[in-house]
Amino acid sequence: MKVFLRASFITSLILVTGVAQAEWSANAGFASEYYYRGIFQESSSASGGVDFESGGFYAGTWAADVGDGLEVDFYGGYGGEAGDFSYSIGGTLYHYTGDFDDTYLELNLGAGFGVFSFDLAIGEYDNFDGPTLDYTYYSVTAEKNGFYGKVGGFSQDFEGEYFEAGYGTTVAEIDLGVSLVFSNSDLVGESDEAIIVTIGKSFDL
Repeated sequence: MKVFLRASFITSLILVTGVAQAEWSANAGFASEYYYRGIFQESSSASGGVDFESGGFYAGTWAADVGDGLEVDFYGGYGGEAGDFSYSIGGTLYHYTGDFDDTYLELNLGAGFGVFSFDLAIGEYDNFDGPTLDYTYYSVTAEKNGFYGKVGGFSQDFEGEYFEAGYGTTVAEIDLGVSLVFSNSDLVGESDEAIIVTIGKSFDL
């Protein structure tokens, strides 16, 4: 059902805005370790995705190796800017082809001003055969000249915090990055830290 809604959303955008205004792109990448929101997912993870943008609207899909199958994400929304202020609203569906994890569905809100940005996700987790769990994710990020620092955490049925800092740059049209992640024991059961190296490439379609 969610995949059908996403396809209908993209088709509607093309009909309204015209194919000439639509921008399609693809991406491929590799991470020495895949962490998401401070939580370890998989070592040596390859990933790839396709994105569509038009007039502030966006939609896309992205997949990553998580060992036991793939994580496959579907997302869409709208974002804009007014001077130094930016904003976005959208939704994300996280699906897994194996037994690594169960489905997450989120409402995503974002705002930024200058070097600072704030992200909020209000989500629901299917939790296999257990009761459905609700959670709120939040993060504040400061970024300048490729360097960034982020503090994030969870509340409601999930809890815990993490800190992430790193640097990203582009060399010969290849995106390179290195980051440090520190997660507290509430988030992952015990304190965790990692140094992550990433490499990626984006393509216009």
